[in-house]
Amino acid sequence: MLRLDVIEIAPTSERLSQLSSSPPHPSITKLDSSWHASRQRRAQLTVPAPRYTTQVFTMASNDAISVNSVVGMHADLEITTRGSSWLFAVCAIMGASTIVFMGMAFTKPQSERLFHYITAAITCTACIAYFAMGSNLGGTPIQAEFIRSNSAAVFGAGTREIFYVRYIDWVVTTPLLLLDLMLTAGMPTATILATIFADEVMVVTGLIGALTQTSYKWGFWTFGMFAFFFVVYEILIDGRRHANALGGAPKKAYNLAGVWLIGIWFLYPIAWGLCEGGNVIHPDSESIFYGILDVLAKPGFGALLLFMHKNIRVSDLGLGFRQPGQHVGGSHEKHGDHHATEGPGPNVGAPVPTTATGANNTTV
Repeated sequence: MLRLDVIEIAPTSERLSQLSSSPPHPSITKLDSSWHASRQRRAQLTVPAPRYTTQVFTMASNDAISVNSVVGMHADLEITTRGSSWLFAVCAIMGASTIVFMGMAFTKPQSERLFHYITAAITCTACIAYFAMGSNLGGTPIQAEFIRSNSAAVFGAGTREIFYVRYIDWVVTTPLLLLDLMLTAGMPTATILATIFADEVMVVTGLIGALTQTSYKWGFWTFGMFAFFFVVYEILIDGRRHANALGGAPKKAYNLAGVWLIGIWFLYPIAWGLCEGGNVIHPDSESIFYGILDVLAKPGFGALLLFMHKNIRVSDLGLGFRQPGQHVGGSHEKHGDHHATEGPGPNVGAPVPTTATGANNTTV
């Protein structure tokens, strides 16, 4: 340490020897001790240098296949983690679409929510079905008719995974899709019921064929195709006549949505032939094929239909629904029958018969 002493310069040697032998000045000693104390305090208050650590964040992996491997029997050829992840992605699309459609419904009066509720029910059902398939549940192993030992896609596997939950989805959602569409055209109730029956036959025969090990599965596929062509006729021929009779926005909405839906539905028999029927493509590819079709046929169709319905009132289609607390006027109210004019009639969309009045004021 450098010590500075303030001295008075004297020419004599005695003065120099006196200064060299004298103790430090008291003020210098006090300054020295204060400096040491300050240094010790700084050492105690010193913050250690931060140590930077690296944390590795890993995304949760999809372990649905391994977790549910203890459930039921498993096929030689079934979905992998890649297929499971895709199915969960479709599940998310269906769920998000349901929330959007329900949100759109609550922007409308209760009497105008029919098509929103039907469309949301479609995607909600599909969401549950795709969650089951993504979890590798709702399926069963079925002996494939065509083994295809030289195929790089199916590896000559003996049994193939068949998702019967997919058909449970279709048996609920496809009638609702048709109901959405046929009510838009104001089609008669009897025609709607007949078309929905044919649709159910189409789905059920597809399921029976998928669960059949022998070539008889193609017999059920044929029954399903006959039912499908009846549905196509009702939508593209009969339904267009009713939509044209309504004209305006309902006609435009029906024609566009009808072509969209039937065009997509024509691809389902092809997918069935490549997957459950012919055992040509891997179940992962099957999941992608059906998933794309379902996204187009359900959220895609629903979004298109509801967009086209923005300028259509249900009363324009021959449908009548009351708001809460609203009473129906006319003679029915006088007789206490408040429900007689509510809902679709037996000939919704049918031409209205004309009446003529004779000379004596009688109706002909």
